[in-house]
Amino acid sequence: MYHDSEFLKGLTGEVVTVKDSVYEESRQEWNRAINKFPLVIVYCERKQDVVNAIFWARKRCVSIRIRSGGHHYEGYSTGDLVLVIDISRLNALELDKQRNILKIEAGAKNTEVYNLVGSNGYVFPGGTCPTVGVSGYTLGGGWGFSSRLYGLGCDSLIELELVNYQGRLIKANRNCNSDLFWACRGAGGGNFGVVVGMTFQLPEPTESTVTFVRFFYVGTTNEKQAQVMNVWQNWLPGLDNRMTVSASFYNEEGEGLGIFASGFFYGSAEHAREILQPFAEVEGFRVELEESSFLEAVKKVEAAFPPSEKFKSTGRFVQRSYSLCELENIAGLVQDPAEGSVYAAVTFYALGGQIMNVGKRDTAYFYRDARYIMSVQSIWTEDASAKENSKWVRERFEYIKRITKGSYVNFPISDLRNYEQKYFGGNAKRLDRVNKKYDPFNVFRFPQGLK
Repeated sequence: MYHDSEFLKGLTGEVVTVKDSVYEESRQEWNRAINKFPLVIVYCERKQDVVNAIFWARKRCVSIRIRSGGHHYEGYSTGDLVLVIDISRLNALELDKQRNILKIEAGAKNTEVYNLVGSNGYVFPGGTCPTVGVSGYTLGGGWGFSSRLYGLGCDSLIELELVNYQGRLIKANRNCNSDLFWACRGAGGGNFGVVVGMTFQLPEPTESTVTFVRFFYVGTTNEKQAQVMNVWQNWLPGLDNRMTVSASFYNEEGEGLGIFASGFFYGSAEHAREILQPFAEVEGFRVELEESSFLEAVKKVEAAFPPSEKFKSTGRFVQRSYSLCELENIAGLVQDPAEGSVYAAVTFYALGGQIMNVGKRDTAYFYRDARYIMSVQSIWTEDASAKENSKWVRERFEYIKRITKGSYVNFPISDLRNYEQKYFGGNAKRLDRVNKKYDPFNVFRFPQGLK
């Protein structure tokens, strides 16, 4: 090993190594269960810093990881002895009100985008957690509380800029590198190169009220969880596109079994109440509906997220209705949480609406016709509980896998066999061809990257 300055020569931006006092904080992901030790972390402040980092890593045969928000469930935006290209400081935003177009640098977070568009009377179909990087969210498809009305995050994307393996800045849109543009709408982050800029077409500015929807049940039992799941699966196919919700069937330390749902309805509280009527027919239903601007609604959602967590979570696509027996099995998954778990849940994320109006071959996001995403998760606080909780999630994932088709790349799980097929379905082969073309030497490889 050269002495540091010689070894790090050529890197620009803020360069952090194990010798720096900020290393411990810099290496952390949002999911504190991820415990990796990169060789070097580079906080890029200009696009040239990204170029220099790629050259440096290739010259020294060091693996590259790309990080914007640091929210990858399995921590693939970091690694042991890798170079982390952190683009979180490349976060400039530009709003063109003439054309309703938003240009962002790829390190921008949900909350930063929401503040800008929301304060200018626009909505943005972004994610729920405030500190998620918009680029990582979008590249994997991007589900949020506006998805059924405005589509997935990737459906608003009209152009991107990417630094490739040669350090060249290339553009991709419908007319230029259109195969790459196709692939970057759903194939997940980390492949092809380092995305440094994105351009979105925003919906027309609107005065419309957003109703922040929350409902829960008092006196929850295993049977009631299965009963509400049944209401959900019958309710969703005819649901008004203006409503997008997620519902969690959980077991929380100290509280026990519960059901909690939240989401947005682009309309009045009164109308939202009518739409939720089927749920009100199950005993113990309680609802809270708050009308506000889009930005105020987003802020209420953001307030619920802690600064970090220790968790394991993953999600699959649901394509069919389940029998009452199957629903009882699904509810049964949370009956016995792992040792040390503070919160264990199965969560349903509503799909359909505008998501289905794009063909499954039109973007890399394949599972357009799925009804909802079913995720299973466990959260813990003590490091000693990590192994037990991870095992608990993996065991339950095996059951969910048997009754679903396809995994959501933004809710990934490691050690998934034939993962390309599971994440990308009928688009997997085409994605491999695009990857060979744009990253022929597999410079941007990671544990579940395109091969």
